[in-house]
Amino acid sequence: MSDSEREPGQAVYGCAVAVETEPESVLLPGHDVPLGRYTTVRRLLPQRRRRMVGAWCFVDHFGPDDVGGRPGMQVPPHPHTGLQTVTWLADGEIMHRDSLGSAQAITPGQLNLMTSGRGIAHSEQSPPDHPPGMHGLQLWVALPEEARHGEPRFEHHAELPVLRTGEATVTVVAGALGPARSPARVHTPLVGAEILFAGPGGCVIPADPGFENAVLVMSGAAEVAGTPLSPGSLLYLGRGRSEIPVGAAGPARLFVFGGEPFDEPLVMWWNFVGRSHEEIVRARDDWAAGRRFGTVGGCDAGPLPAPEMPTVRLKARDRHGRTTG
Repeated sequence: MSDSEREPGQAVYGCAVAVETEPESVLLPGHDVPLGRYTTVRRLLPQRRRRMVGAWCFVDHFGPDDVGGRPGMQVPPHPHTGLQTVTWLADGEIMHRDSLGSAQAITPGQLNLMTSGRGIAHSEQSPPDHPPGMHGLQLWVALPEEARHGEPRFEHHAELPVLRTGEATVTVVAGALGPARSPARVHTPLVGAEILFAGPGGCVIPADPGFENAVLVMSGAAEVAGTPLSPGSLLYLGRGRSEIPVGAAGPARLFVFGGEPFDEPLVMWWNFVGRSHEEIVRARDDWAAGRRFGTVGGCDAGPLPAPEMPTVRLKARDRHGRTTG
């Protein structure tokens, strides 16, 4: 998925961990962002008040949408550096193609994980015979220094570990939750999991006290750690919790994610996660010149043009938006 949002003063995102007292919980409303010609997403991360949650640096929630008789998602080839993309569907189907030659459809309950390393390009498109509904998440995970210059790779996991806790079914998408660990390869201590209630009920999600965590609702409504939560907002829960109580008055689908605070300053611009202005300029120039990122085969759409660089120098920022240099 491509970060095409460009607002004044919003081109740079990043994080460096500081020693401070975390808030017990902060409710952060998302906002709508057009994605391509046919899709609008609710952007929940990054925000001015919260740039990252662990290594998770970007969260888009799309749908539920009726795409019957419409093209659905049509995101043309675009580049990434320094991150992993996590695609998770509750409804619909998306075809992933990338410059490694991967061509993989993803359907609900399956995971597509793309690791950009030094550079990769991909497209995301609903197939012509796609289902009538579309609903899901795409999240980005920032890669640490030792992994961000590596070779790109793609993983598809059709089966993931599932836990039953209280009245909820919990699917571990990335990292570890309690005794269950996802087969997806990650590079920092983290967790990402779907929490599904078929009807009224409650559960207690185990948490690592060293992690900061956040929860979003994809559908329905819930109460999380005493805070009412509905689609369109992100509940940041900070650190120091060993469990997260969740309750729902009816059917609901939630997603919890978190991790060990990420201690490297970041510059995040367009679809690139880097460490300096110069690094972002090189990535943009390479994409514009057809270098580094390769070609996405099997996709009729032309590559997405890179936006112009901002007129000010990009600076690394901490998770509260403060510049670090």
